Amino acid sequence: MAASLVQSGEDAFRKMFKFYKRRNPPPDFCHVIDFSGGIPNPDPKVVPAKLDPATVSDVEAARLGLQPVRDWRAFGLQGYPGFIFISNPFMRGSQPFWVRQCLKIYPQKPNICNLDIHMSPSDTQDIWGKSVHALSSPPSGKREPKTLLERLRWVTLGYHYNWDTKTYSADHYTHFPADLHLLSFQIAAACGFPGFNAQAGILNYYRSDSSLGIHVDESELDHSQPLLSLSFGQSAIFLLGGTHREDPPTALYMHSGDMMVMSGQSRLLYHAVPRIVPAPKEHVTLEMECCSMAPSLQDNAVVEPVSKQDWAVCSQYIQSSRVNVTVRQVLGPGQSFPETLDAGQAWTGRQQE
Repeated sequence: MAASLVQSGEDAFRKMFKFYKRRNPPPDFCHVIDFSGGIPNPDPKVVPAKLDPATVSDVEAARLGLQPVRDWRAFGLQGYPGFIFISNPFMRGSQPFWVRQCLKIYPQKPNICNLDIHMSPSDTQDIWGKSVHALSSPPSGKREPKTLLERLRWVTLGYHYNWDTKTYSADHYTHFPADLHLLSFQIAAACGFPGFNAQAGILNYYRSDSSLGIHVDESELDHSQPLLSLSFGQSAIFLLGGTHREDPPTALYMHSGDMMVMSGQSRLLYHAVPRIVPAPKEHVTLEMECCSMAPSLQDNAVVEPVSKQDWAVCSQYIQSSRVNVTVRQVLGPGQSFPETLDAGQAWTGRQQE
């Protein structure tokens, strides 16, 4: 089976998901669209996407470790109106800061993670601190128990998503990280959505054998705002389908630093991650080879240099793992949550397979 040959029919998406997930025999990746080299040629499905450089100044972009918007390589897909793929717009050396935030800062309490389901808050208070020694030490040659950081599968920010009821609630909210809020605001503005208000985030932590099942992100009350997705570390196969499971999906590579924006008609499409694949060397080695490569920083820069000690842990982690950050605006202007949830209801479950 090849991606271009799958026909519409009974759960065509599931068939493609299984095709790319299988281990033996391994799938053929020749039909997976790779944006890292520019517009894949001669793929007629890929078209340039128009951004608005005037909405984000070069200075503001640099504060966040981003190249000037006019230099971003942005693409769309025929048949997917509102979908924008931005191929690594980060300045060289700035990704380590965001990787460090995802591994060290964002999992901290009061944010919620999968480990909270079976562990006490005191045990998950400092996931980084409890993992740093083992991840900084050279391999011993014997099988060691996984650190808390290696057992991390998801973290929720802002309005915390309830995996059981697939809802958000005003009763389950913590302050959304200011740096990620600003990054999301500027990305959305460049893509034609000024005023985007990042209110909820879900971080997925993928090991080499992880996948993310077929789903639609529809729990947010306001679908007029885009869904933003940022990828760091190892690469992934991303499947973007239609409004029905019978619609055959398109397969894309997501490399470290890549971003996706799903808006308009593409906001409510089925999608999934069937497989993590080793990143091309240039996508991890060159972009993240040294924390001292951080871009020249202004006094008010958001991105800051990462210490060698911190980067030793981050680098060890992403050699075999991937982190994905999705950011959403949950409520539109004047909207509020329906009063249907019990504030004491437990928040458990996970859609990562």
